[in-house]
Amino acid sequence: MSDYAPLKFFVPEPTGRPGDEPDFTDIEIPAAGTVRRPDIDVDPAEMKDLARTMIRVMNTNGDAVGPWADDIPDDILMQGLKSMVRTRAFDDRMMTLQRQGKTSFYMKCTGEEAIAIGFQAALSKGDMHFPTYRQQGILLSQDYPIVDLVCQILSNAKDPLKGRQLPILYSARDYGFFTVSGNLGTQFLQAVGWAMASAIKGDTKVASAWIGDGSTAENDFHAALVNASVYKPPVVLNVVNNQWAISSFRGMAGGNNATFAERAHGYDIPALRVDGNDYLAVYAASRWAIERARRGHGATLIEWVTYRVAPHSTSDDPSKYRPKEASEAWPLGDPILRLKNHMVNRGIWSEERHKQAETEYDDEIRLATKEAESYGTMGSGSSPREMFECVFKDMPRHLREQRQKMGV
Repeated sequence: MSDYAPLKFFVPEPTGRPGDEPDFTDIEIPAAGTVRRPDIDVDPAEMKDLARTMIRVMNTNGDAVGPWADDIPDDILMQGLKSMVRTRAFDDRMMTLQRQGKTSFYMKCTGEEAIAIGFQAALSKGDMHFPTYRQQGILLSQDYPIVDLVCQILSNAKDPLKGRQLPILYSARDYGFFTVSGNLGTQFLQAVGWAMASAIKGDTKVASAWIGDGSTAENDFHAALVNASVYKPPVVLNVVNNQWAISSFRGMAGGNNATFAERAHGYDIPALRVDGNDYLAVYAASRWAIERARRGHGATLIEWVTYRVAPHSTSDDPSKYRPKEASEAWPLGDPILRLKNHMVNRGIWSEERHKQAETEYDDEIRLATKEAESYGTMGSGSSPREMFECVFKDMPRHLREQRQKMGV
């Protein structure tokens, strides 16, 4: 007779399902300003605690406190807040376009704006992002032409990508925005390779890689960390932990008993864990990691703790797998409101100016969208001929024949 009890297969469960009260008590949130700030050349072994805690700068009053409270110029704060407001206006307008049947697909970044925009503010021209589909704020904060971005989403005659990409797989080389891959894990590997090339050339440019919490379970994530550990390229490895990978919560990717940032320790890579809804913390942590990379000290992995407020995509209904009020109950709040309150406290912003900014960007996005629609919407405005172009240097005979049959 066996002394062993029957084995059980373990499947982690989120703290709340539809119909439950939202419960975020499993997320430990330290007081703002309590996490130490090491030197940029610190040995990774000496900062392991920073992967378990959470760097936060803004306290409940909206004041900047602690060692990560950089003296950020007013213009950077102003640009950051305006870019976040603009990105949210863009998000809402694009969702409306999809619901009207004018584009096939869209993915919002609502609630995550501070991460992409705060990180971008710390970079220099010539650095390269390898983003996911929720970093549209990187482009919008650089004044990438709105009409061009909407045309990419509409896949119309003016789409710079000629309709060859899913609408949210943006690409803008001149803005340091490498083409988004639908297989998100590949971005980590390609960013590490790009950074290795920068080092081989003796350049000073750094790469930033972006991935979601769910994609950290992919092999590409670990392969990238191996190469980053061995060759120490100038790269920042960003994990946006927004708690959900489509309908799978973070625990399905192993994010329950250990943080995603702690995964870097096995590769001797320094890691930070940061409040992703705190623009001041995002900017300070980004500057730290980017400076470390540019000074030749290698990669840093940053876990940005945030919450995916919107559905995973326009094809998703989050009410099927999480409490309906979960986004409102998220304890780290709204990044736009938090930065607005900080700036009001500093005397460089006001409620009136904020309302004006919201109106201004709503109007800007509306007019840009109207112009983009004049070039066509989904299923119209682009020529079938485009599918044959730019595929081969010399078009093979069978493609020429197919094009002739189509009469294009």
